[in-house]
Amino acid sequence: MTKEESLAQRRWYIIDAEDKVLGRMATEIARVLRGKHKPAFSPHVDAGDFVIVVNAKRVRLTGTKDSDKRYYRHTGYPGGLRVASLSEMREKKPEQVVRLAVKGMLPKNRLGRGQLDKLKVYGGPEHPHRAQVPEPLEMSG
Repeated sequence: MTKEESLAQRRWYIIDAEDKVLGRMATEIARVLRGKHKPAFSPHVDAGDFVIVVNAKRVRLTGTKDSDKRYYRHTGYPGGLRVASLSEMREKKPEQVVRLAVKGMLPKNRLGRGQLDKLKVYGGPEHPHRAQVPEPLEMSG
């Protein structure tokens, strides 16, 4: 098998986020999305695998992040800064909390955007990717 063939083979992994610490889980996800777990890793090539995260609503946080952490976004209009606490985000969009944590650990360019597209996050235990036969991702540590 040549290097190009090994890069083209994408595997599917699944993580149950229930009772997993958000930051530690996000670093493992980013590592797999980038392809750093493969021996043929190259920083300028998207050789990563797909990751499915289920139960994002039940992810664990340490310290007082639930009340202290803030998410900022801007509508594009004057005075359009919108602020949401982590507890509000977990209530309304639990998938977005995991996605933003992983997004911050990926490259800030076209390559990173492509890698983020391989992340599939779901708030509950169900996901529509049964046909890909995802295997559980072993978390180191």
